[in-house]
Amino acid sequence: MDASERFERYMDHLAAGLGHEDRHAGLRGYCTGLMLPGARKSVEPMAARVDPGHASAKHQSLHHFVAKADWSDVEMLRRVSQYVVPKMDFASGGFWIIDDTAFPKKGKHSVGVARQYCGVLGKQDNCQVAVSISLATEEASLPVAYRLYLPKDWAGDRARRASAGVPEEIKFATKTEIALEQLEKLLAEGAPAHCVLADAGYGVDGSFRSRLDELGLSYVVGITSAVVVWPPGVAPLPPKRYGGQGRPPVMPRRTRTREPQSVKALAEGLPASAFQSITWREGTNAPLSGRFAALRVRHAGGNAGRARLQPEQWLLIEWPLGDAEPLKYFMSNLPAQTTITELVEKAHMRWRIERDYQDLKQELGLGHYEGRGWRGFHHHASLSIAAYGFLVYERLAAGRSSGLKNNFIERQVPTLPENSLPRGSPPGAASRSRLAGDAAPSTQRSTHPAPRSLSTLRPSKRRKALMTQ
Repeated sequence: MDASERFERYMDHLAAGLGHEDRHAGLRGYCTGLMLPGARKSVEPMAARVDPGHASAKHQSLHHFVAKADWSDVEMLRRVSQYVVPKMDFASGGFWIIDDTAFPKKGKHSVGVARQYCGVLGKQDNCQVAVSISLATEEASLPVAYRLYLPKDWAGDRARRASAGVPEEIKFATKTEIALEQLEKLLAEGAPAHCVLADAGYGVDGSFRSRLDELGLSYVVGITSAVVVWPPGVAPLPPKRYGGQGRPPVMPRRTRTREPQSVKALAEGLPASAFQSITWREGTNAPLSGRFAALRVRHAGGNAGRARLQPEQWLLIEWPLGDAEPLKYFMSNLPAQTTITELVEKAHMRWRIERDYQDLKQELGLGHYEGRGWRGFHHHASLSIAAYGFLVYERLAAGRSSGLKNNFIERQVPTLPENSLPRGSPPGAASRSRLAGDAAPSTQRSTHPAPRSLSTLRPSKRRKALMTQ
């Protein structure tokens, strides 16, 4: 079976979740457009690549499919997972990687756009932000949940919500709350309790870590230097003795000689002998290594009356030799017998989601959607992930762990009509006679049956199973 036949079989599997057969051509056309070479992966240029002889009609059909058609992006991601995850090797364990990604935007009408922190730009600016969870192993990763963060100004603006088609059930939620909701839904559908990884934007939230504990999930999450902990061997005094009236005291006590420290102050007080060099994986050109210390500490919690004595956890400190201060800090509830090498390896598995976003944005147009609505935003993202899923599947099937550039379906490049102009071009603009490196889609339907609906969870009878292993 060649790549085109495998692609058709994959499309058949995804199309079964669209609800109407007349949407199948839109799915194939859109995913093909995303996978073909080209600098821009918005609807119009994709239509010109996929069907250059009928670009206008193709543009209309693809736009309707992504922005108007009533199919579920959640079901699309579920079916992508069902197809791809069984190819992933969980022999060395799996991970849930939580993160968010931003898309710089001009204007104020695109759904969810607001002045907020934009990681791409490294500053506050006008952008959209989406929260996602990827399922990862040492060899591959795949986004399995994806949702736009809706700022408070948007969540409470009925006119803008109606204009952008924001569903009634979508209320304001912080990024951390969105991530926990995504994770809880995955677990409710039978997903396994893999270790959770997240950066300091999530890990600094004590309620986030507490909820992961309640869900029975291990984690290694980033924190900031300001987080306060009880150092090794130091603990607060027990709560005051109960006097028999009111609620019994539960808040641990501090004294002038018994105080917690910020993790930065704790790190700066450590001797050089507390740090050791750890190599966590092979990089592109050389092994990746750093200087780390790992300590058993207790999070000090807040000063409010609800503070409780926290269990011991790992504090992992990364401090490159020669730097004036530590680079990163991590908190983990992994068992006390966990080695520092294992802590470091897990902490640095987050690079997988960074690779997801890099490939999705640079190769598959994740941020190129130009519509303004909630439905189109999520439809486009789920289709970008669907295209990415096929390429991950192909790479795993071929036993490769490199990037995606050599895994695109090879197709013959069609030429554009001599007078073809992009829609909206100014008068007198030069025509595009050819799209260099673009490829034509195969119009032949696969004769191979779609794969049976694979439960991507551990064997169980749960409904709508999502992931294996």
